Amino acid sequence: MPIEVASKRRKVTSSDAVVIDVTSRGPDPWVRFSPFYPHGNIPVPFSPGVVSSSVEGVWQALKVFDDTDVDPSKLSVTSMKGLKRTTRRFGPVRGHRAGLHGDHLLDYRTARHSIYLPTYRWVLSNHLQDQVTQLSDLARSTRVVLLDYTTNGDPDDLSKPLSHAALIAAHCSNG
Repeated sequence: MPIEVASKRRKVTSSDAVVIDVTSRGPDPWVRFSPFYPHGNIPVPFSPGVVSSSVEGVWQALKVFDDTDVDPSKLSVTSMKGLKRTTRRFGPVRGHRAGLHGDHLLDYRTARHSIYLPTYRWVLSNHLQDQVTQLSDLARSTRVVLLDYTTNGDPDDLSKPLSHAALIAAHCSNG
């Protein structure tokens, strides 16, 4: 059965499904799927030899604003807190730098495809093999619903944040 994705903001009750919260507030071991989870030693795209504690650390570290460039300190955050760099604080986002010392910025779509997706897939393949196997096995015998704050599974739909739960579901069905 395909793994489904549902919004954590809506009450999901189902007697015929296993409902799993994969957000940063989910229970162990499922919280490990959160992009905020500090797995450590995650390669930073376009930055040979540089690693991050979390996927979100990579995304936030490489974000560039009108008056603020990259923030390498986000790569070492292990508390799952204090990672976000917002437009409210730093102004409009100009793009994501192609590496900590890159000479150009990537637009939002390109950054999703060149930074976020490969980094999250790397974590699924290198840190979460056991949990991916558990979910895949579970989905063979029962309906599985993953909870996330957003349900957008299309990396090219830039109107909404990308759902990491949808990436998990796709990864489980492809692997």
